[in-house]
Amino acid sequence: MTRPLVPGLVAEGEADEDFLSAVISRQLRELVRDSPHTVDVEATRVITCDREQRVAALERLAGDCHLIFARDGRARGRADGVRYHSHYLVPVIGLGDTEAWPLADPAVWAGLRGGDLSALPAVPGDVERIAYPRQALAAVAPRRGRPVGDYFEYIGRNIDLAVLARVPGYADWVAETRNALKGLAYL
Repeated sequence: MTRPLVPGLVAEGEADEDFLSAVISRQLRELVRDSPHTVDVEATRVITCDREQRVAALERLAGDCHLIFARDGRARGRADGVRYHSHYLVPVIGLGDTEAWPLADPAVWAGLRGGDLSALPAVPGDVERIAYPRQALAAVAPRRGRPVGDYFEYIGRNIDLAVLARVPGYADWVAETRNALKGLAYL
């Protein structure tokens, strides 16, 4: 018997929408490989909104999703863990500061000709020390007259999850997600 798993994402912009929705689906598929059930991870349902609309977005997703991911603007390294939202008791997992995550894997950027890889840190975990991730992304992206945002979906679909797991904030998010999946009896 196949169990569906529908993730939701409260996104704050195109980087969240394109990059994070792809990474969330891929990481969930990796995590549920250890499941005693056959799990069908569906496409991430995304609502893009500003901070003032966040609660309404959570409510809308809570009716359809098994767990919801939301970026929180807290300081780096301060994971807020799994919370439950609304009468649906849907786990809401804070993503923390995700802006620099696309910069963790130089190999995925090397696959795009014309980029400047010198702005990438030598160690994946060092992306969390980048003061201005948007500037670093602009420096790394190929110069083809396309905005940086055009590359987010490609990076999300192709970034090496094992390399990304060496970023402390990402590793914390994966651990919290694993715990939520255990609580929901997927693992």
